[in-house]
Amino acid sequence: MTKLLLKNALLLDAEAGELIPDRHVLIEDGRIRAVDTAVPKAADADVLDLKGRVLMPGLCDAHVHVTAATPDFALLTRWSPSYVAVRAGEILHAMLMRGFTTVRDAGGADFGLADAIEEGVISGPRLRFCGHALSQTGGHGDMRQRGEHALDECLCCAGLGRICDGVAEMRRACRDEIRKGAHQIKLMVSGGVSSPTDRITSTQFAAEEITAAVEEAEAADIYVMAHAYTARAINRALECGVRSIEHGNLLDESSIALFRAKDAFLVPTLSTYRALAEEGVAAGMPARLVDKVHDVLDAGMRALELAHRHGVRMAYGTDLLGAMHRHQLREFAIRAEVQRPADIIRAATVNAADLFRMRGEIGVIAPGARADLLVLDGNPLEDLGVLQAPERHLRLILKDGRAYKNELA
Repeated sequence: MTKLLLKNALLLDAEAGELIPDRHVLIEDGRIRAVDTAVPKAADADVLDLKGRVLMPGLCDAHVHVTAATPDFALLTRWSPSYVAVRAGEILHAMLMRGFTTVRDAGGADFGLADAIEEGVISGPRLRFCGHALSQTGGHGDMRQRGEHALDECLCCAGLGRICDGVAEMRRACRDEIRKGAHQIKLMVSGGVSSPTDRITSTQFAAEEITAAVEEAEAADIYVMAHAYTARAINRALECGVRSIEHGNLLDESSIALFRAKDAFLVPTLSTYRALAEEGVAAGMPARLVDKVHDVLDAGMRALELAHRHGVRMAYGTDLLGAMHRHQLREFAIRAEVQRPADIIRAATVNAADLFRMRGEIGVIAPGARADLLVLDGNPLEDLGVLQAPERHLRLILKDGRAYKNELA
């Protein structure tokens, strides 16, 4: 039995958005066993004295693509799966070193990567995967050009998505991803930036197809996340029972009412639009696709403000691709134009845990929770820059009680 005692912590309560001084945390076998004002008795524990530094839960990113070592998804489907896996390992390790201890993949990652992380073969955040995102023909997951006709379902780790049309194919695709261990089902219910033949404004999948996916997910005790931009696409998805809307840049007041009525989540991904606008072409995305970014770039901030003002539950997401993964912490700065630091930290901890159906497991510092913890020099509730410069401020990274970075000495 391994034990670790963290003494003299300034504990960040992410749910309350406040700091609690003079706390001592005992960790046993990867779980938090005690959080107390008195030093817990643990004679055989290793001891780290935090000396009043901030101790907070590990961060969560609710929208990543860990296999997207290039922003050109059509090119990605032609890469060797083994090469993609190696590149994904680099991306995952870098995420962990930024303080992300759990991430939710939105298309591309599979059980192989999740198992490799769990077994310690590669280092990275805990991975909640959907397998392949599901798309209609000509939808956001269909990477064929107009002149391409061969249909490759991309049932390898290199592909973002798979195509299915009609209720029967939808049910079969959902069941297949569930068979392979998916933690959630991902649907493309509107057009997108990175797909070559659709429009941002299009709706995708018929209502009965979306409902079929929700039914299959609920039968397996998981849920559906959906890529959607316009209010029309968002509202259809929410009415069909989708739990999590990704992006949502063009939502409106009618969408807000549905989010609240359905107790659904919004996952804005604002950092990816700014990154694509600035360096998408240089990073490898075709210029004609980068041009579509401007249809949603400014609208995303208005959507964030509207959702925040009306109390929509939101989780932290980034959706970065290729070399742009390095901007993962920039989302804090962008959201800070609208939200308080405590709100954004809550989105990256407690709210994400609720969305992942891992409440009490991650996102909190409490007995029974996984020991996913960060130690910081500085107070992120006053200055989010503390989280955005891990090389200067992040002193300790624990995931399941194991130290992946320790600069406390």
